[in-house]
Amino acid sequence: MKKLNCVVIGGGAAGFFGALSCASKNPAAQVCLLEKNRQILAKVRISGGGRCNVTHACFDPKELVRHYPRGLKALLGPFYHFQPKDTIEWFEKRGVVLKTEEDGRMFPITDSSQTIIDCLVEESRKLKIDLRVETGIEGIEKSGEGFALQLSDRSAILADRLLIATGSHPTAHQWALNLGHTIVPPVPSLFTFNIPNFPLQELAGVSVNHAEARIVETSLVQSGPLLITHWGFSGPAILKLSAWGARELYQKGYQGSLGINWLPHLPAAKLRQVLQQWKVDSPRKQISTDNPCGMPRQLWKALVLKAGIPLEKKWANLDNLSLTKLLQVLSEDCYPIHGKSTYKQEFVTCGGVNLDEINFKTMESRLCKNLFFAGEVLDIDGVTGGFNFQSAWTTSWLAGQAMAEEGQ
Repeated sequence: MKKLNCVVIGGGAAGFFGALSCASKNPAAQVCLLEKNRQILAKVRISGGGRCNVTHACFDPKELVRHYPRGLKALLGPFYHFQPKDTIEWFEKRGVVLKTEEDGRMFPITDSSQTIIDCLVEESRKLKIDLRVETGIEGIEKSGEGFALQLSDRSAILADRLLIATGSHPTAHQWALNLGHTIVPPVPSLFTFNIPNFPLQELAGVSVNHAEARIVETSLVQSGPLLITHWGFSGPAILKLSAWGARELYQKGYQGSLGINWLPHLPAAKLRQVLQQWKVDSPRKQISTDNPCGMPRQLWKALVLKAGIPLEKKWANLDNLSLTKLLQVLSEDCYPIHGKSTYKQEFVTCGGVNLDEINFKTMESRLCKNLFFAGEVLDIDGVTGGFNFQSAWTTSWLAGQAMAEEGQ
């Protein structure tokens, strides 16, 4: 019987995991992994500040899909077959133990992405995967029920099954187009907001545990930790807002107004009551240096000034007009947005191969037999916290399992 020849394009998380899944399911298959660059697993290396945010401790598929602005419906079925519990188990069986942090993010206990890289590379050696780096692809053509790949060194490879797992690279989108697919135009996701002449610039590094961020005059709103930076705002609340609003913000040219509720757990009426009571209880204390809301001291001082209240003013002298202005700044603060910044080096896009054209039981194309897709090449993206890696592990595992089947 002819040996099954499976080719995977892309030496990132999805490509590696897809190749490993295929080779472990069918040890008799010849599995070849192609990467155009010298370095493999580049995004794994830089993820989580070099610690690698492998996955997230969310084990209910229905809850898990809520962290994906694009792909939430399509991923529900796949997560019932391979989810974070399976990722944890896969790595632990190979000697890599993961730990869970307070926010649910999961990292190797070594706090080093090299641990994950070493695990994946060692497993590829054990399974005798043919890993070829610095191997570019000039073109892909359908050849019978398989594919002919023209390589940059002018050689060719024939593949019975082909998995494209290259991330959101435009070249991969062009291959998909050539093979009959449609591409949802890619736009950035997971970015921070730039605020011109940012009045809180001196507070860079200050954060609050829970704030609400919204794009004014839209329905876009998210909550969570918020970080003040030198150029504007970042942190989970902002990153989630940018992910869910990726297309709308792109259409607006990343211009608009950002509304911040610094104390979303306190409704306006309750907040007024808290401040009025504090005025009674602490009449001789300065408003700028003493606050009842548990906010970082320097942030509170800046917001008091923004409300037009002099630094030396005492609580006893807070008039109703000033109280109303302070309430407005605390719950309806507003900043102009002019542009965006990439979140660290973890650039994520939304857009890619149209999900309607993929069978999510196998990750095989509905339009081109024996062609598979996994990871960010698809119109799937998650919020920060390990969710993008988990969709890569899940989709590539399913693809690898399906590719390995004889007599498809």
